[in-house]
Amino acid sequence: MSSSSETGGAWSVMEDVSLCESWLHISHCPVTGNEMKFCHMWKKIHQDFCERVIDSTRTDQALSNRWKILNKELAKWRDALAKAMDNHRSGENLTNETIQAQMFFGATGQGKKSFNHTHCWEVVKNCKKFQIIPTGPMVVLNETPLHETPASDSPMDSPMSQDSPIEKEPRPIGRKAAKAKRGSNSTKASSKFLEDLSKMQAMRIEMDMKQQEHNRAIDVENAKEREYVRQQREYARQEREYARQEREYACQEKIENKDRETMAMDTTPMSPETKQYWKLERRDVMRRRLFRDDGPSNTDWLNDQNN
Repeated sequence: MSSSSETGGAWSVMEDVSLCESWLHISHCPVTGNEMKFCHMWKKIHQDFCERVIDSTRTDQALSNRWKILNKELAKWRDALAKAMDNHRSGENLTNETIQAQMFFGATGQGKKSFNHTHCWEVVKNCKKFQIIPTGPMVVLNETPLHETPASDSPMDSPMSQDSPIEKEPRPIGRKAAKAKRGSNSTKASSKFLEDLSKMQAMRIEMDMKQQEHNRAIDVENAKEREYVRQQREYARQEREYARQEREYACQEKIENKDRETMAMDTTPMSPETKQYWKLERRDVMRRRLFRDDGPSNTDWLNDQNN
């Protein structure tokens, strides 16, 4: 099994979001999304991912392995949100629902204690695979006691009883009232526990969000640095291309100067053999010039003269 350093190091938030976007774009393509094989799909996802993350060294196998982790976390978060929606208190805002979802997510006992892929969730939450389907009716928690014991139902509280020498004894409460009292105390204790737990969870979520903001700032700086390095490489490549063109131009200029000297050579005082040599040299110059300007078809008349 390859280590994280062999597959490109730790995954950043930007890479996770880009992977989710590429997966959503390729696997839900209305033309070829349902007909692609698994290996072909991840090759296309890898190609789309590399277009979004410049200079990425991730392989298609690394993307597939990372998606297995994200898919599991996102599915757990979807189920936790569904439970939180079913247990949503009347009149509370979305923040409390998110806190309850974090509690359900951490209570599963598998993986992480809190969900830290909110940016990935924003990408895939409208996908059919991750749509939240409520599993039951809304439950409204009521902290008001079901029954209250009347204050003056007992005949011992009458004015006559206050003057009576008989010692008053409190009237025992009925079964329904005792059950309601126990339920009220249990509800209050549960509410207090949930409130304290929600506060602790909110503090931890706030710390996680600050850490994510810090990580995103680092990712932005790293992206700027990579873009600067890419621009420097492109500038160096253009410089090398310019230098190569300059060398080719100088070489061509040297050849043309030599050809001009050959064409201007005075062969009057030369011997017949030397004149024939320079005649052939001039013919070669003309052949190269015609071939360069108009192609090989215009050199046929030179070949006919040679024959």
